[in-house]
Order: sequence, then structure tokens, then C-alpha cells
Amino acid sequence: MQEPPSDNVRVGSWPLLAAAVTAVIFYGVGLAELGAAPSASESASQLVKWFVDNGDNIRWFVWCIAVATPSLAITFALLRCLLPAPYRDVFLIGAITTLATTAVYTWTWAGLALHPERMRPMVLRALLDIAIFYGPVLTGTTTTMMAPVTWLALREQARLPRWLGILGAIGLVEQAVETATIFGSTGFTQPGGAMNMQLGAGLTLAWLLAFALWGGFRGRFESSAA
Repeated sequence: MQEPPSDNVRVGSWPLLAAAVTAVIFYGVGLAELGAAPSASESASQLVKWFVDNGDNIRWFVWCIAVATPSLAITFALLRCLLPAPYRDVFLIGAITTLATTAVYTWTWAGLALHPERMRPMVLRALLDIAIFYGPVLTGTTTTMMAPVTWLALREQARLPRWLGILGAIGLVEQAVETATIFGSTGFTQPGGAMNMQLGAGLTLAWLLAFALWGGFRGRFESSAA
């Protein structure tokens, strides 16, 4: 039986719920606008045509991610309040790095979509190859963000539910396997492919949303901290 919260502790956070839901909505719309992104195995000439045809969709994708960033930052900041030191700091390092690398990823896409018809096909191919390694490298930052929460939850510490730890453990195993995309070139394990952008991103976002929903409804916040 859980003990009732003290006077300086409140349960749940509507700002956390609002920020998390807002971020998810904008990310979902942005990814829908981007659609099926070109793969690492497509030819340079195919890429030029794809960018010419999808320039507006890419700009809407980048706009949605940019608009979602403040909400996601609020989500991370409030989730940090649920964790003890030093776990909260490790979580925050992973979260900030995720935001920073996502910004670089999106502005690269926006730049490529600005004048693709004037760009040499092999130059476009090379720049996109740099951008799509966002997925493989992001596994390190998402692991940094998920690991401390998962460790605490599996041990039922910091009042975190065990189910969140189990979900996090599944995500961490997938992220570890997903590092293989660093060495991939075609198919499911190619960088920027389905393992990165569908499976890995889906599991990570599901874990983050679950953490945020639990925190928004059941998490305990010190009045001075949140």
C-alpha cells in the first residue's frame, strides 16, 4: 500500500501531459508528411527526383519537428524531476543530445530540399548519407536516456512502475541490436532504414510516451521542483 503524498508533494502533472501529447501530435504529423524517405541504396539520380517531387513535404516535416521541440523539452524537464541524482542527470544528457542531433538531422533535410534541381546528384547522395546516419548514431543517445529510468524501474526504485522498466529493457535490447545499422548498407539494417526509423524510433517513442503518461497521471513531484 502506497503512503499518501506529503504536503509538499503533488501527484501528476497536467503540463507534462499537455507537453507530451503536443509533441507526439506534431511528430506524428511531421512523419506523415515526410512519408517513405529514400533509402541508402537508391541511386543519386533517383534521389534528385525524389527531393524535387517532395520538397514541400520535407519543409512541413521540418516545421513540425521545430514546433514540437519546445514541448518535447518541457516533457524531458518535467520527467527529470521524477528521478533522483545522478540518474536524472544521465537521463537529461541523453534527452538534450537527442534534441540536438534531431535538429542537425532536420536542417540537413531542409537544406537538401531547398535547391535539389541545382545540386549534383552525387553531392546530394553524399550529404544525405551523412544525414541518415542520424538513426544509427542516435542509438547511443536514446540508450543514455532510457537506461537510468529502466534500471530504477526494474528495481522498483524512485516509485517508478516495474512495467516501465520491462518496456525500457525491451527498447534497450532493440537499441543495442540496432547499432548493427552502422555497418549496414541495404535492406532492413541499412542506416536510416526501417530498423532505425520504424522499429527503433517506434519503440523509443512508445517508451517515452508511456513514461510521460505515467508521470502525468501518477508521478510525484516536489512542489519546489515541478
